[in-house]
Amino acid sequence: MDPVSVALLGALAGGAGGELGQQAWAGLTALVRRPFRRSAGDGGADGGAPPVVPGQRELARLGEDPGDPRRAQELSAALARRALWDAGFRHDLEAWYTRTRTLGIEEGAVRNTVSGGTQNGPVLQGRDFSGVSFGAPAPPPPPAPRTAAPDEEPGD
Repeated sequence: MDPVSVALLGALAGGAGGELGQQAWAGLTALVRRPFRRSAGDGGADGGAPPVVPGQRELARLGEDPGDPRRAQELSAALARRALWDAGFRHDLEAWYTRTRTLGIEEGAVRNTVSGGTQNGPVLQGRDFSGVSFGAPAPPPPPAPRTAAPDEEPGD
């Protein structure tokens, strides 16, 4: 399983995505708080749950400071460790992650759509633009026509 995006975890903990983001965070919280079940053949010596279930402490710490990317990284790593030990958790985490990524609320996520027929003109797609100019600046106006002074003959 791919690690859960650090940007996504930080964004969800920080309240990004409105109601859908809050639901996604609540879903992850419920998933992490589920009882820990070691899978057979995971290499565990005693077969029991570890004293601290991977992800619970990290989830709480990220909730306290959602802007700390280090805490988001710690949660992502803890989720990956737990997914290695608990096949049911891994399955449910993958399903949660697939659903949540479709919300497009990761920091830096960009969704561009151009529709509605033919576009006549520039279409700019991306994120965080500054100093953008379309086309060249307008040319300077032509010089005013020269008129002859009253004491001059035309063509002098």
